[in-house]
Amino acid sequence: MERGRSKLSRIFSAIVFLSLAIFVRDVLSQSQKSFLWKVQSKTSTVYVLGSLHFAKKDIYPLNQKIENAFDQSDSLVVEANVNDIKKIDIQKLMEQAIYPDNDTLEKHISSETLESLKKETGGIGIPFELLNKQRPWFLAMTFVSLESIRLGLDPNLGIDKYFLSKAEGKKKILELESIDYQINLLSGFSDKDQELFLIYTLKDLHLMEQEVNQVTQAWILGDTKSMESLLTKSVSEDKRLSTIFEKLIFERNRRMVSKIEDFLRTKETYFVIAGAGHLVGNQGVIELLREKGYLIEQL
Repeated sequence: MERGRSKLSRIFSAIVFLSLAIFVRDVLSQSQKSFLWKVQSKTSTVYVLGSLHFAKKDIYPLNQKIENAFDQSDSLVVEANVNDIKKIDIQKLMEQAIYPDNDTLEKHISSETLESLKKETGGIGIPFELLNKQRPWFLAMTFVSLESIRLGLDPNLGIDKYFLSKAEGKKKILELESIDYQINLLSGFSDKDQELFLIYTLKDLHLMEQEVNQVTQAWILGDTKSMESLLTKSVSEDKRLSTIFEKLIFERNRRMVSKIEDFLRTKETYFVIAGAGHLVGNQGVIELLREKGYLIEQL
């Protein structure tokens, strides 16, 4: 009899311990900040989520607070609807991305940048001649895509793609910018700015492998300070890049804030997704909205 009671006691203790562990996990999950903010006006609520455009499957399932915010929203708003590639004018893109006739990349960048580029292409096993027709902005995007894939990151697992798939046929899908806007922005840079963008990208590529897990962890924990530090490291180390950072990040932040304010003047609820780098820092979307007097809470 005593032996039976002892066995029952151990089973009961195990059940209690397991229940307590699950309860603690759920409480911690609810108390942990995510990379999601709730922005409120008198009439509207806009949830703003920082995105990882490339990700690994281990970031899923997402924090339930993120899923709940999406479910409560009338519309999904992304930087650009990457699922709607039919809108891209391929002929125009080729003209913006590739040098015509006998023109080549090496005629438009410094010898120093050219040497760095040749070292980089040698490291990834792609002959420089295959890349020499690409304009600097497009080549930079090529490098980012190749390195992300090499590190096991997948654009199909990005936050934007995840919610675009969930919203398809169920919610209105709007854009903060558009694919065309982003292409025109980059291709419209002067030769000098395109070269700076390429330099900026090459510097970030060298940091990506060692920092990819840190960026992901900062995103999961809603750690804005760490995210800002990681994303601005190249600029802080090379002041030449501040000009391109202003155009790529800060100017776009102000445009995004203007769009979000339009949403806040309505009576609907929006779920806005923008690159995590756009949300952090004194000139980030969240602080700019806070300065305008909106009620903001990090969830």
